[in-house]
Amino acid sequence: MLTDPRPRALVTGGAGFLGSHVCESLLVTGFHVVCLDNLATGNLRNIETLMAEPRFTLLLMDIAQGGPEASDFDLVLHLASPTSPFQYSAMPIDILRAGSRGTWHALETARRCDARFVLASTSKVYGQSAGEPVGETNLGLVPPTGNDRWVYDASRFAEALTSTYRRDHRVDTGIVRIFDTYGPAMRADDDGVVSTFLQHALDGAPLTVQDDGAQTRSFCYVADTVDAILRMATSLHPGPINIGNPETISILDLADQIIKLTGSSSEIQYVERPPHDPVAHRPDISLATSQLGWMPRTSLAAGLARTAHSQMVARPESGRTIQVH
Repeated sequence: MLTDPRPRALVTGGAGFLGSHVCESLLVTGFHVVCLDNLATGNLRNIETLMAEPRFTLLLMDIAQGGPEASDFDLVLHLASPTSPFQYSAMPIDILRAGSRGTWHALETARRCDARFVLASTSKVYGQSAGEPVGETNLGLVPPTGNDRWVYDASRFAEALTSTYRRDHRVDTGIVRIFDTYGPAMRADDDGVVSTFLQHALDGAPLTVQDDGAQTRSFCYVADTVDAILRMATSLHPGPINIGNPETISILDLADQIIKLTGSSSEIQYVERPPHDPVAHRPDISLATSQLGWMPRTSLAAGLARTAHSQMVARPESGRTIQVH
């Protein structure tokens, strides 16, 4: 449990989409924040407003190469891993290194500092789930080879390493399994469905929907995901705990909603659904609710509006505006 009135946090991958939001929230709550990132997929634009804050420090490092020398961290949050479908095939070795050596170095830092450690794992560890909604006891099916995303599914190793450090080295660890998260600062080219649909809608390009679009997903707004991570950071629970929004929407309905939201002239184009793509993906968050007192608060409509607004601000040439509540 964090008791220091002026605690220090290390956030690996802190210049990424989720990491930058975590850094900002930690600063708001009074932390001194050290953001460690090699900028392989992170972006300095995500943290430029934080750079003027005296309690914020940027370390340009690769956590897979080693951890920082400082030994006064109260909290270590390990978020350093490329996460987009495009990066699964473009950066497989980097993803595996972040999940293996990167996790080891981050855990060693937490061990040296006697710090609380939180691993941002992924719902992808469930692979082809045996049931919906997915609970933490669901073993799922993750093949070790055979599809572009298995290297990210291999976060199971990071979880095993984290759990072993808790058992054998008495490190205060926690694991959160994050389901699909979206919001401002998403990479436009991350190949996730929300960012891709938004970019195509703003360009007036077709939105490609796989099969008939009946497959469902759940999307959690980034502020809600960050809230859950910070609650986990100040708890004693070891996890794993699912973090996501249990409300679902079909991919076809998502495409329609984004077209209407952006006032786009885009049409929907149907394509073949690739193998290993789940028909449904929805978390059971009863453990997060009971142990962390957490539930997502942002509706999909409100979150998409805020995300679309941020994309439009970044692309004034689109000529579109949207009212955000």
